[in-house]
Amino acid sequence: MFLVLVVTPELRGFLARARGGAVRLIQVLIEDEQLVLGASREPERSWEEDYDRFLLPLLDDQEPCYVFYRLDSQNSLGYEWIFMSWSPDQSPVRQKMLYAATRATVKKEFGGGHVKDELFGTAEEDICLVGYQRHVSSCSAPAPLTLAEQELQRIKITEARVKQVKTEISVESKHQTLQGLAFPLQETARRALQQLAQKRINYVQLRLDTEKETIELVHSNPTETRDLPRRVPTDTPRYHFFLYKHSHEGDYLESVVFIYSMPGYSCSIKERMLYSTCKSRLLEEVEKDYNLEVAKKLEIDNGDELTEEFLYDEVHPKQHAHIQAFAKPRGPAGKRGHKRLIKATGESRQDS
Repeated sequence: MFLVLVVTPELRGFLARARGGAVRLIQVLIEDEQLVLGASREPERSWEEDYDRFLLPLLDDQEPCYVFYRLDSQNSLGYEWIFMSWSPDQSPVRQKMLYAATRATVKKEFGGGHVKDELFGTAEEDICLVGYQRHVSSCSAPAPLTLAEQELQRIKITEARVKQVKTEISVESKHQTLQGLAFPLQETARRALQQLAQKRINYVQLRLDTEKETIELVHSNPTETRDLPRRVPTDTPRYHFFLYKHSHEGDYLESVVFIYSMPGYSCSIKERMLYSTCKSRLLEEVEKDYNLEVAKKLEIDNGDELTEEFLYDEVHPKQHAHIQAFAKPRGPAGKRGHKRLIKATGESRQDS
């Protein structure tokens, strides 16, 4: 069974007049199963200055009520209002249920188009001025993201940044096509690559600083081929430039090998994406600005792969000296059938 409360003529008329702006606050109560006018206040100062001193004295910690409070802002219908439902914890359960069931009726009677915000409170701190300001801030803030949503958001931001770099081509370089994301090399990294080009050092390891969006030098310690596996981190990506000294067909060679190490999915999606997209631009800059001819570009996920035999085979892949021409396969032996004589057109058949 639903209880329909009657709105008294006095309250209905007062609400109609109040919407014109002459009233700052309206309190609505339920008495004898009727919606009646409680207290009202006229504006004296700004809505913020009137707020607490008008509202708080009306809040009874034993009895619920409704409050309409007029702001100074306006919309197409007139002044905007806050609709508050006050339901203190210590009030009787029946009263709480009655006010909760009637809330929509009161709002409709006043006119929902005039209501800008709605508040519900069981304690003063819920609907005082500070409480209302906190409510406004929470409504305007984005909803908290799950971990999966945060990761997806980071991926989208990174993709957008990559796309922006690929599409932003200056007037001077319209003929060029960007192949990746370009992070600038720090000075220490530049010096190390210059020394590698001059063959004063034989190894350079670089990393991305994803916060600063730069490429930094990790170290350039002297490195032999047998040392390479220990140079590869197991938990984070790296770029490596190695001067591979070896002999090939009687000649002594020094070949620059680029190694991109990515230890599987122990790295974040953001790291994998950034390292992948920065790689091509880094190589382009190194080969162009430092005259470093990269003989081989490798991608590995485990440093154990970097053996002497592996490097040699990658830098000097085996060439097949002779490739046998394709030959038509012979038919199966003993099953060729009887030979047939094909006669030219017009020839007569010779009877045996």
